[in-house]
Order: sequence, then structure tokens, then C-alpha cells
Amino acid sequence: MPGGRLTQQERQQISLGLADGLAYAEIARRLERPTSTITREVMRNGGPTSYRSDLAHRATERRAHRRKQAVPRGPAHTPGRDDEAVREYEETFTTLLMQQGMPKMTARVLTCLFTSDAGSLTASDLVQRLEVSPASVSKSIAFLEDQGLIRRERDAGRRERYLVDDDVWYQSTIASARGTAQIAEVARQGVGVLGRESPAAARLENIARFSDFISESMLRAADQVRDILHTKPEAGGDAAGSAD
Repeated sequence: MPGGRLTQQERQQISLGLADGLAYAEIARRLERPTSTITREVMRNGGPTSYRSDLAHRATERRAHRRKQAVPRGPAHTPGRDDEAVREYEETFTTLLMQQGMPKMTARVLTCLFTSDAGSLTASDLVQRLEVSPASVSKSIAFLEDQGLIRRERDAGRRERYLVDDDVWYQSTIASARGTAQIAEVARQGVGVLGRESPAAARLENIARFSDFISESMLRAADQVRDILHTKPEAGGDAAGSAD
């Protein structure tokens, strides 16, 4: 597959493909590009319903120009890491979160926390790294807290920090399982309201049964693997090879 940045002609082909209702994978196949490249390109430039090739191309040129001219900001270079590869990975992760329904700025904040070695950052850290306003960060933090994806704590200097440690990820999974269980409960209430013999009631009962199963499976799995989240990988390949 070809490397390098997308050309204006390729962006025009993406626009035509979206207009024809093609999936990202099919557009990528026709352009001989990775599907992730097409997905990231579309999501960062308005999404499938608002993507315009000319605007996307100009926006990419502006970003490239700013990157060359701007004084480097954000985290310091980490020896052994390719800064450009890190940026590309962060964009890929952000795009994935957006595809799953997370607002763009919130996805950027969560990705920034996930890819931080410390796993915690202050509001000012996030503002500097993402080059956004404090209000944008505050709104995203509130959303992530509500979803159980981050937690707050104060450091020795009494500064508030936001964390994404392993226990937060576990608690978020538990919260998601409970939310799915609530869907089952409400769906089952509708069975009595609509009449058990009606097609609508049968549909709701199936939703309830499915949601019950998913919720219970998530809770069992989360409890079974919780210890793994707190286990440090062993050096070398012995850990994987010793499993029975």
C-alpha cells in the first residue's frame, strides 16, 4: 500500500465514495490505502455526511504549515519514540473513540491521558498538549467523569490531576454492565404495558433477555480478569510460554 499523505485526487475519490454510500474499507481498497487512513481522514474533516475534499485538503495543508512554523509544545520528546508515529497513533485512537460515539474533544482528552506515561495530567497539561481552551478541557473532563472513565485526585502541590488507572477502567466496565442491565429492566416493563402477546412485547422481551445476558457476562468477565490489570508483564516471553 502507498505511504505518505493523501493527495487532492485521493480526497476527491473519498468524497465520491462517500456520496455513493461506500464503506470506508471499500474506499480504502480502491485507493490501496489502509482503512484506518480513510477513517481518520473522514472523521477529522467533518464526518461522512459533511466531508468535502477541497476543505479537507486545505485543512491538512494548514496543519502541516503550522507544524513547521510553530514552537514545539506539548510533552517533551521521549528517547526511542518516533514523534510523528506517536501523533499518528493518537489520531487513530481518537478516531476510534469518535466512531463509538464520543465527542471529538472528549476523545482527544481521553487519548492524551491514555498515552501519557504517568497516566495522569492536570488541566493545564491538557490545555498545553492539545492547544485548546480551559473550558473545552473542563467540559470533556466532566463527561469522562460521568462515564466513569477517569477520576480526580490532588497531588502534593494541591493541584487537581485526572487519572486513567487500571481500576478506573474496571469501574467503567462495571458501570457499563449496570447500564445494560437497566436497559433489560425497562424493556421488560414494556412487555406488561404493551400486552405479552403483542409483537412489540415479544421484541422488548428479546431485548431484555439479550441485555441481561450481556450484562451478566460483562460482570463475570470483569471480575475474572481484574487481577490481570494489576499484574506487571514479565520480562521476555516466559509469561506467555508458561501458561497452560
